[in-house]
Amino acid sequence: MRVRVEKAGRRAVVAVTLAAVLGGCAGRDAAGTPPTRTEGPGTKAPAAVGGRTIGAAGSPCALPVRFDLAKGWQARPIEARQGAVGSDGDLGAALLRQGPVTAACEIDSKPAGHIGFLRVWTGRAGGADPRVVLRGFVAAEGDVGAERYRAFTTGSGVHGVEVEYSFTSELLGTTKKESAFAVGTPGGPVVVHLGGMDTEEHDAMLPAYELAERTLRVIRQDPGSHKAPLGMS
Repeated sequence: MRVRVEKAGRRAVVAVTLAAVLGGCAGRDAAGTPPTRTEGPGTKAPAAVGGRTIGAAGSPCALPVRFDLAKGWQARPIEARQGAVGSDGDLGAALLRQGPVTAACEIDSKPAGHIGFLRVWTGRAGGADPRVVLRGFVAAEGDVGAERYRAFTTGSGVHGVEVEYSFTSELLGTTKKESAFAVGTPGGPVVVHLGGMDTEEHDAMLPAYELAERTLRVIRQDPGSHKAPLGMS
């Protein structure tokens, strides 16, 4: 499909490039419906079976938090893929930043039979309110609507804020459902976002998202021990 850059402008170029950098198979390109959940995502779907834990030192992605991955899902640090953006470091940092946070880890569902990703985004240390961070993250995504926020507590007692919302692709004119949650840590805010090829894929992957949320724990670190996310130093 040919995209008329003269009409889409820079936003089209950024969107296409970002899709390539962040594994474009989960692109925002299929019809969906606004969020309707009243208690928790995927409440009618079977719970995901945990495979391994991500986030701690020695795991594929070192993060300020750790949580269980659904069986078959594979994680890799996004920083290791920054070369895909090109030699312009400033452009790469901008493409990997959404609102107050920067992409740090990508968890691929394809080995588990889905088309989509869980992505972890991290921000600067400083005691930011998770709700404020999450609102900034969603607003920076673009054409969003039907946001539904709620507070939650993980199984380990970590408090956070979650949102379900609809996203409309400017290029394709289609809408799908997305979900994200945010928590605060001494190393900075963390946002975990679920995206899929379409709303059907999103809903099919919700158990993996719920598993991450339910098992999330903050990793206690010495001051300054956590590496600043790409483009945030």
